[in-house]
Amino acid sequence: MPVGLLKDIAKNFPQNTRLMGIDLGTKTIGLAVCDERQSVATSLKVIQRKKFSKDIEAVFKVVEEYAIGGFVFGWPINMDGSLSRSCDRVQSFIDEMAKYPQAPWISAGTDVWIALFDERLSTSAVHDFLVEDVDMSRTKRGQVVDKLAAQLILQGALEFIQRNAR
Repeated sequence: MPVGLLKDIAKNFPQNTRLMGIDLGTKTIGLAVCDERQSVATSLKVIQRKKFSKDIEAVFKVVEEYAIGGFVFGWPINMDGSLSRSCDRVQSFIDEMAKYPQAPWISAGTDVWIALFDERLSTSAVHDFLVEDVDMSRTKRGQVVDKLAAQLILQGALEFIQRNAR
């Protein structure tokens, strides 16, 4: 299973399939998907975290519904470029996801492509947009910020792939 920083695995991205952007938080998981041409990311939903088995089943339901062929996880590195403690949480989730028996790719016997994309300031940018441009209340922001962050992460990855891997 190819897992790595997008800049290192971009040349091996799965083509002509939808990718899923994931913003993995401690309380929620924001999801976004792109079209099969991999040009536009769209925010999809926020999953309220419970326990890993419930979280991953909710993600896999979307994977099957949208025929996802690869993943882009937000990689929460520190502003100085060092790994944050949250990177461990993301890596653990990916490790468990890769070996989860109900994973759609395990029964199909295929590898899954998982890219890590620098998400510094993505959530902050979404908050700023929702406050300054949309004037959205704090309650409503809490319901959409994670899926919009996932969209921003995925769109950034798509643009990187278009510039560097095609």
